[in-house]
Amino acid sequence: MKKTIVFTGGGTAGHVTPNLALIEKLDRAEWDIHYIGTDGMEKALVEAVPGVTYHEIDSGKLRRYLSAKTLTMPIHVQRGYLQAKKLIRELKPDVIFSKGGYVSVPVVAAAKGKCPILTHESDYTPGLANKIDAHFADRVLVTFEDTVQYVKGGKGVHTGTPIRPELYSGSREKALAFTGLSGSKPVLLVTGGSLGAEPVNIALRGALPELLKTFDIVHLCGKGKVDESVRAEGYLQYDYIRDEMADLFALADVVCSRAGANAVFELLALKKPMLLLPLSAASTRGDQELNAKYFKAKGFAKVLFADEVNPASLTNELLALYRERETYLASMQSAKGVDGTEAILNLIREAAKA
Repeated sequence: MKKTIVFTGGGTAGHVTPNLALIEKLDRAEWDIHYIGTDGMEKALVEAVPGVTYHEIDSGKLRRYLSAKTLTMPIHVQRGYLQAKKLIRELKPDVIFSKGGYVSVPVVAAAKGKCPILTHESDYTPGLANKIDAHFADRVLVTFEDTVQYVKGGKGVHTGTPIRPELYSGSREKALAFTGLSGSKPVLLVTGGSLGAEPVNIALRGALPELLKTFDIVHLCGKGKVDESVRAEGYLQYDYIRDEMADLFALADVVCSRAGANAVFELLALKKPMLLLPLSAASTRGDQELNAKYFKAKGFAKVLFADEVNPASLTNELLALYRERETYLASMQSAKGVDGTEAILNLIREAAKA
């Protein structure tokens, strides 16, 4: 008889892609797979996956600051909670797996006492949604081994993070055909995440004259952020790449990236020397800075903080990264427990049998 699992998580790609990595490894003959999310970006990503039933609920975004939307948030959360409760009653899941994000809160609250609940935290310290989810969860799975100390009640388990299996099968040859690059120069891949990063885009474009002397550059700018006025031989801009991402990783000799946990652990799993440009603590809760500092301390990455990023510093750090790439590769080769996919799947299977 099939087991029923409900996944939840959304708001950003970082709350969705780890769930998709796990879903891809689940046998549809053994599992009835459902996903509860909002009408946000997770809906399009999940509905494209065969064998998964998507359920949409309402949910207010959790905010740490006061605004007009903050005042209506409890209404949306309560509505989402009632919708999730009805779904849980109908689906009768054997296990819930939450990846965090504001949509997860009404789902795990509604599932409390109905089935085992696992939640996963990607970042070095738990985010607001996962702090709330932890009260309802049976286990809190974490990417960084240090994060266990921040989980109360002995619920913390270090597993690593799910890595999308398709990333391991990228083809350099396919990437060369896709980009039209010759392959005669080392390739720098620059990405600011699914939404892009305008400060990174500006600094990179200012650094192009120097960087293009050494690299061919593939720049993932973010949706709506391609600048058609910037043209140079060996410089390619894309707003967002999905299907060819594994091939672009295979092509890249070094990578410049934001420091979201999923992104940096994917680069670590793929053994890509990286320069991290974390979002500042002034504009976020500081999770990317903590992620970046950890990777720097482990010898996995170079780091430029937000107030240090400009065309000159970006050029200097990327050229140094390429010169020193073998040192970073050696450090990454020694890393253990990077891909947590199987460890998490084993805990899901264990919970579903409870």
